[in-house]
Amino acid sequence: MFKKILIANRGEIACRVIKTARKMGIKTVAVYSEADKDARHVELADEAVCIGPAPSRESYLVMDNIIKACKDTGAEAVHPGYGFLSENEGFAKRLEEEGITFIGPKHYSIAAMGDKIASKKLANEAKVNTIPGYNDAIDTPEAAVEIAKGIGYPVMIKASAGGGGKGLRVAFNDKEAFEGFSACKNEARNSFGDDRVFIEKFVEEPRHIEIQVLGDGHGNAVYLWERECSIQRRHQKVIEEAPSPFISEETRKAMGEQAVALAKAVKYQSAGTVEFVVGKDQSFYFLEMNTRLQVEHPVTESITGLDLVEQMIRVAAGEKLSFGQADIKRNGWSMECRINADDPYRNFLPSTGRLVRYQPPEEVNGVRVDTGVYEGGEIPMYYDSMIAKLIVHGKDRLDAITKMRAALNEFVIRGIHSNIPFQAALMQHPRFISGDFNTGFIAEEFPHGFRASDVVPADDKLMDALATAVHRRYLDRAAGIYGQLEGHEVKIPTEFVVASGEPGKMEYVETTVNESARGYEVNVAGEIYKIDTDWNPGQIIYKATVNGKTISAQVERVGLFYRIQFDGVRVDSLVLTPAGAEMQKLMPFKEPPDMSKFLLSPMPGLLVDVAVTVGQKVEAGQRLAAIEAMKMENVLVATQDGVVAEVLAKQGESLAVDQPILRFE
Repeated sequence: MFKKILIANRGEIACRVIKTARKMGIKTVAVYSEADKDARHVELADEAVCIGPAPSRESYLVMDNIIKACKDTGAEAVHPGYGFLSENEGFAKRLEEEGITFIGPKHYSIAAMGDKIASKKLANEAKVNTIPGYNDAIDTPEAAVEIAKGIGYPVMIKASAGGGGKGLRVAFNDKEAFEGFSACKNEARNSFGDDRVFIEKFVEEPRHIEIQVLGDGHGNAVYLWERECSIQRRHQKVIEEAPSPFISEETRKAMGEQAVALAKAVKYQSAGTVEFVVGKDQSFYFLEMNTRLQVEHPVTESITGLDLVEQMIRVAAGEKLSFGQADIKRNGWSMECRINADDPYRNFLPSTGRLVRYQPPEEVNGVRVDTGVYEGGEIPMYYDSMIAKLIVHGKDRLDAITKMRAALNEFVIRGIHSNIPFQAALMQHPRFISGDFNTGFIAEEFPHGFRASDVVPADDKLMDALATAVHRRYLDRAAGIYGQLEGHEVKIPTEFVVASGEPGKMEYVETTVNESARGYEVNVAGEIYKIDTDWNPGQIIYKATVNGKTISAQVERVGLFYRIQFDGVRVDSLVLTPAGAEMQKLMPFKEPPDMSKFLLSPMPGLLVDVAVTVGQKVEAGQRLAAIEAMKMENVLVATQDGVVAEVLAKQGESLAVDQPILRFE
């Protein structure tokens, strides 16, 4: 077994590998960029080596620097994590040539699966289902019909040079195939100057399901069940779970056996993932093989009891798998939410800055948090936005959902924005709860992005009851302060009015509250809420039993308001006396300043391009500027015609949210 390994990665996956290595008695070496000098993985490792400046192309992607770090520290092997160099066949080969073990597959396996054409050919040879299609140019509509019938309807007719939705038709019968072919051919000729058209099977209501495989250097390979990864936003996974709520045991077995056949065909040694697209009729087709550890591997670990990182290390050290296919059991249900540093209310734009508060839920009762950050740490703009993975394990799917909802409610992040409200909203969506979804779920249910109004509380009176109980607790504390002027002590009323909603459009709800044995009894419009809690002001997590049901919410004082977050709902409430409420209704509403003549930065980031100059006329849709953050370039375009009056920010400047870039006449 290795005595020392180097982790060629950062963030949560680097911390995850260190955890297993430590369990196995293996020393670890962390590498870091200048931006990561204070990162959590640097602190956790036994040794750490700086490998270059902040940009990944100058640090984490520089093979020579990583190999030098191995030699300088005496590291015998390298775990690449995922991303960066994890699927770089050149890196795996270089390490092999230098006498350093790559904790992953052999370079030839990476090469075979990295080439889309070659991987499909290998899959066919291994008798793995691939999407049926006819990839040569088709001359006539009659020929298109015959080909479509041979493939089996529905089919997708696509222009070879297509893009942006042009030159694409779906046909469910001969007539649609005939007409669709002609339309695609004409559209392709007019749009792209290339009228070549091909046909492939159209997968209805597709689901993204992947099989975890594990192989060793002795010819053994097994599958560790499947993961459902259909909850995606713009092809990026958001929630993963194991097992899938959709496929049958027969389909599960067939997919697993085909994945193993492919792994054996490429002599696969390590953990890897074979991805399939699955239709509504449970037909499944090979997409690609990821020759690395996957982000979502913890859900597989949860239901199998296996440590995949440990298995990767043991295989790389030359050990045989200690179990066969029949030994791999499936226990319960697991889910993973990716906690990202992005703002769901601003179209998920990256959010960078300092983690003023970072308090993950406690890792008990099947809750697990894989993270690479800490309270007070900085979220830099140079890398991807994932800051943690929240994993739960329950006895069944409903139990896992219940645990995930509670864990999300208890996950405190302040200083930057996170996607936790969106994740919480998904966890209570009826379609998700029922398992009735496919890869188009988020696009279908949130076509205009995510807005606070998209989340409807299961009980809208509950938020008013919580606000009233919180306010009453503040008053109780105030009443207990000694040294109050005699005859002018704090008098605690029982009647209140809760005001919430947008400024100028606030709604007012009358409530009454009285003490009970372990908390308060709140009446909201005739509905009684018995709230038992030992919460004290200053605590963010508000744990309580409400009418016999245990809940966790987040509560903060923001000026005169109480901000309460629960199950993806966030409400800012004023709790007033009846007289105070009447006064509040008379308060004039001040309109916010008109910023319509300004181009504002939608996110923190680096201004990499200003595409216009003072006095220039611009048209709607024209590129104005570009901002880079977290490996993402966001292009800002004009929403209407206008003339640039002033350039307020310079190229290369670091921008804050809502910082003006341009002013128009």
